[in-house]
Amino acid sequence: MNLNKLFRIYYAKIITSIAFIPGVIAVGYLLLTWGMLEIDFSEFGKHLKSNAGWLSLRDASTARTIIATIAAAVLSLTVFSFSMVMIVLNQAASQMSNRVLTSMIQNRFQQVILGVYIGTIVYGLFLLSTIRDTNKGIYVPSLSIYVLIFFTVIDIFLFIYFLDYVTKTVKYETVIDRIEGKTLDTISKTFKQEKVESFSAGNLPFITITTPSSNYFQSLNEDSLLKIAVENNIYFNFMYKRNTYLVKDIFFLKVHNTHTLEQDIIDEIYSHIDFYKGQPINRNADYGCMQLAEVAIKALSPGINDPATAVMSLNALSTILAERMYINIPQTICDNKGEVRIYCPASGFADIFEECLLPIWNYGKEDKYIRDAMIMTVKQLQERDTQKKYTDLFNNFIFKMGA
Repeated sequence: MNLNKLFRIYYAKIITSIAFIPGVIAVGYLLLTWGMLEIDFSEFGKHLKSNAGWLSLRDASTARTIIATIAAAVLSLTVFSFSMVMIVLNQAASQMSNRVLTSMIQNRFQQVILGVYIGTIVYGLFLLSTIRDTNKGIYVPSLSIYVLIFFTVIDIFLFIYFLDYVTKTVKYETVIDRIEGKTLDTISKTFKQEKVESFSAGNLPFITITTPSSNYFQSLNEDSLLKIAVENNIYFNFMYKRNTYLVKDIFFLKVHNTHTLEQDIIDEIYSHIDFYKGQPINRNADYGCMQLAEVAIKALSPGINDPATAVMSLNALSTILAERMYINIPQTICDNKGEVRIYCPASGFADIFEECLLPIWNYGKEDKYIRDAMIMTVKQLQERDTQKKYTDLFNNFIFKMGA
């Protein structure tokens, strides 16, 4: 696999990992420890400690005890805090959907708290290693130890706030709001006003490229593929939309051209198309809609039977559908002369409307609460359709509901 492609995929995985931010914060604390020790043993630090007796610790044994106690206490806070997080994740997976775990794991606040805890432990352990007996006496970094005590007080208050935060995180409305917010943010960044662009290269000769492995077609590097298309005078016609699961060795891309392509160009094309597992909402807003539909369906299952949560999820879906009614992921990409070079199909409003709302209706149509909420949702979307573009879609759906 191309190194650039590997770097792009693993870079995306690393920065969204639960360990990324804690790791960065821990390194920051390590650098801070080095800086504090430099200050502690500098002339300025010695002068400060000599003029403020309360800042001086002369007993190495006391200093070691303070640091060891703090490190053990913060380690206990870390274990307890993230045991709670694991319980919350398990509850979310069992009562909502496994797909919502990604948005919960990637919660930045939780990662920052974990990073602060780990950073405090790293700071303390590094300090502990610097206290030593020498022929000239005992070196005790007292300024750094008082800073460690200050960090510990902050950790305790963070722990108290974290307890309150976790209890709110497990609530259905919090999870639904988070998915809705991420989806709307992705829509605002990647969707544009729909334009009808014809792919005029469809009549040219073409070669077909197969999938390298069985996986989800996630994304493509538009700028790099456009550069390849212009330099080699070729056109790309993707046969499947993003987020489609494709098995190995099936045709998924037509490359239209009037000449033979070298193998190195084909390899370069592969390097700018990403196949990997997962449902990253920040890469594809369709995943957010699907996750909200799954939450609603799970809530309507006989084992949970929580129509109120299904209605909350349905309301979030209606907000997203209203937002994307006349916008879409651009299906065509043009060069600087306005010629369409890349075509990649995308889910339209009607596709998402039927894929998400129909399953919810099928599961909840016997429940009056769900039926009334669904009718209200569709009628509001119909009213929002000022261009009357989806009149038949809404009328057919209302007819199925018998409203």
